[in-house]
Parts: sequence; C-alpha cells; structure tokens
Amino acid sequence: MLRDASESYLKIIRSTESMLEEIGVTKVINCAGTLTVLGGTTVDPEVIDSMKEIAGFYVDMPEFHRKVGEYLARMIGCESAFVVNGAEAGLVISLAACMTRGDLRKMTRLPDARGMRDEYIVQRLHRNMYDSNLRLTGATLVEIGGRSGTSEKDLERAINSKTAAVVYFVYDPQRGVLPLDVVCRIAHGRRVPVIADAAAELPPVENLTKFLKMGADLAVFSGGKDIGAPNDTGLIVGRKDLVDACMRLGPHSYESVGSQVRVFIGRPMKTSKEDVIAFVAAMKRYLRMDHAKRFVEWSRKTEYMVSELEKLGEKVRVIRSEAHQPGQLRPAGIPRIQVELVGGGLTAERLIRELKEGTPSIVAYSDDGRLGLSPQCLGDGEEEIVISRLKGIISRHERSS
Repeated sequence: MLRDASESYLKIIRSTESMLEEIGVTKVINCAGTLTVLGGTTVDPEVIDSMKEIAGFYVDMPEFHRKVGEYLARMIGCESAFVVNGAEAGLVISLAACMTRGDLRKMTRLPDARGMRDEYIVQRLHRNMYDSNLRLTGATLVEIGGRSGTSEKDLERAINSKTAAVVYFVYDPQRGVLPLDVVCRIAHGRRVPVIADAAAELPPVENLTKFLKMGADLAVFSGGKDIGAPNDTGLIVGRKDLVDACMRLGPHSYESVGSQVRVFIGRPMKTSKEDVIAFVAAMKRYLRMDHAKRFVEWSRKTEYMVSELEKLGEKVRVIRSEAHQPGQLRPAGIPRIQVELVGGGLTAERLIRELKEGTPSIVAYSDDGRLGLSPQCLGDGEEEIVISRLKGIISRHERSS
C-alpha cells in the first residue's frame, strides 16, 4: 500500500516537473521556510489523495463547512472551527464577525461600517505588513503603545464604544509587548473580544489551543505552513458564537434579506471542496506526526551546515539562532543559523542573490544583515547542496578578490 502511494506520488512529481519545464518555471530548494511567496509547503500524497477523491463528486458546501468545523473542533479540542482560504482571510472574517455579531443588517452593509463598532486595536510593536488588510472590513486601525512597549493604561484608554476587537499578533516572546493574557483580561473586562493571529505559530502542536486557553476568543492559523495543507487554506478556532458569525459571513453563505438573497464580505475568499477536505486530511496527519523526530532531523541538518561552514575557518562566522528567540522570524521553535562573511565584500544580499540565480536555485533570507538558513523545508540531502553551493560562491569570491 505504501509502495503504491509512493509510486503514485512520484508519477505526480514527474508529471508536474514536465509541466513546469514546459511553462518555463524553475523549481527552488527552499532554505527559507514555509513562506507564501514560495508556495507555503509541500503537500503529502495522503492529502493529495483526499483532494482527488472529492474532486469527482459534489457536496452541499454550507453543510460541508459545518460538519468539517465540528469534526476539526473535536479533533483539536476547541469549541468551534472554520476552514478558510488562508490566515489573512481568517483575520478579515474574524474581525468582520466581531463587528457584526450575527446582525444581518450589519452583515449586508460591510465594508460600510458606519454606525457599528469599527475600530481594531494593534500594539505598536506588533505592526506588520499584514495588519492594514483588516481595513477591508471598513474598520479603522488604532495603534497603541510605542517603540519601547505598551502599558496596560495604553490599552485601557484605547478601548471605547467603537472598539470591535483587539488583534494580537503572536511574535512571543517580544520585549515590551503587553502579553496576551493581560490583553484578554483588560479587553474582556470591557466586553471586547481578542483575535490572535497565530498564522505561523506551528510547531509546537500544542499552540492549536494554547492561545484560546490564554483567553483569546478567536485564533487564526495558516494551513499552508507546518500543517501541510494547500497554501490557500487556513483555520479559525474559538468561541462558537463568533465562529458561527464567521461562517455566516463566509464564501458559501446565502441569506434572505427582504426579497433578495445576499452574499457577504467573505464571498471573494472562496474555499473549494478540495481545499477543505485537504485541510482535514492534513490536520489528521499533523496530529499523529512524531514532532520530536522532526525536530531531531531539523537539528541534524542545522548542525551539518554549521560544522561544514566552520571548516572554512575565521573568514566565516556562524551563529545559531536559538529556539524561541524574540522577533518576527516565525515559527520560533525552528533551529536556524546566520552566516556572516568576515572581511566584507560578500554581503548577505549578494549571497542570497547568487544562491537564487545559480543551479539549482536556492532561496535563503536575510536575518539581521546576515544570511539566514532554515532547515524546515529542506528535503533529504538538500542541506548538502546548500553548503556545496555556498562554499563555491565563497571560493569564487576569494579568487576574484
């Protein structure tokens, strides 16, 4: 059975490689992590098989979403769940649910948010490239705190009758940030819900419920990262009343308003039946994985890269990025390394460019002005290819200097 699945997967890979060659697209070795810009993650044959199976028939999508949500909630151990088409869509729909609370008149008006709770609060140290997209709901972002941190009084002063939610971007641990449990205590004291953006906060698997246990009303995860679902999937978990409101605003919701049938703000955020079942299959697989074994393998690849680069002597400085270090490089628990060429001339940006432009193409990232390497998405033996290419670039640079 396993052999048949493996052979089937190899056929898919060969067919896809041929198609990519026909189109003119180059595959890359991913030494950067589960980034959306690189397609998120690879999808296991078990997950692909679930998509192939459901592709051949029809389902009632509203019922499908409800049943899948109930099934996932039991599996994960949370009150309610809803599969969406990515974490960012999950954030938008979550905020819209906090703004409308199931009020049909408000639901039909979005993104015209006049007359409703239309503000969401974000800490200054949490600001990022994604937070402004929540304005798709018609809401206004209210920034609190400063570069040195946020106080309880900052949050207390910001909450008012217009506040729909506090949005907490999980970059923990982060110095100066008002912690999630404190945010929840203050917000709940004013009857304001808290949304936790945990898009890239897996592993560890315990994080699926951690933020809800800390008090968040809703938490949002990406499906196309460590869970191993297609890149255009995500998950909202949390309070049943709010998740129900999310579903009513979602892409497969139709409700009568007067003499008309209406759809809502989540309509452009459509999930296919193939995506939804793929997410279920991926989550089942994720929950039964040996995560300790995965971490050992990541550590082995990291240590190999460190040991090989250290053989180059004083001209290369290698820094291990400790697990759970502060900052916005996620997920925090993945072992990584930073590489710095001593003596100047060969910058991180140039290393990144030459790795990407070479054959095979390798994608790395910049981390505090140094070359960053992550083992999370490296296939078997690819760490050796990365190091071989790096050594070649450094050697060529030395000869030309």
